Amino acid sequence: MTIIKTILPKHSILNANHKKYDYVDSFQGVLNDEKDQFSTVDIGKAFFSSGPKWVGILFAFRNRIVSIFGLKTSGNKEEIQNRLDNFKYEPGEQLGLFKVFDKRENEVVLGEDDKHLNFRVSLFVERLHGNELQKALTITTTVEFNNWFGRLYFLPVRPFHKLIVPTMLKGIIRELEKRNV
Repeated sequence: MTIIKTILPKHSILNANHKKYDYVDSFQGVLNDEKDQFSTVDIGKAFFSSGPKWVGILFAFRNRIVSIFGLKTSGNKEEIQNRLDNFKYEPGEQLGLFKVFDKRENEVVLGEDDKHLNFRVSLFVERLHGNELQKALTITTTVEFNNWFGRLYFLPVRPFHKLIVPTMLKGIIRELEKRNV
């Protein structure tokens, strides 16, 4: 499975106001959707449930460190898993560190605003031209720094982020494609 670095999708909610972000990255993979069945809710649930164990370990480590500085944490992993089944991905809903900011037929935007930075994660899906069974799935992350601490915080996060997001995208695609059989 090939994951490529790409640009913020032209029709993404995050691109609607042509806002300038302090940091943006986008990664894209091809999702085989043989039954044309995957909604943004399905993609969102896979986002929360398909990450590798090492990502969970890094997040737990991150939570322990940032709690010292009074930053928001994602909460208990078991609680998140229990809430995931009933999560509708409607604007305003919160699951761990991720609040739903917007949802359309082909995109859900999650994120959080904190005192050091604001981030958004877009899960954007669109049909590949000329192929009814395949869709491009793009994960875009945007960050706005609120102060110098946000910039400092993001320095060690950035290299891990560039490893984590493509790995998570592969996991999302794998989990969804299991349903095609």
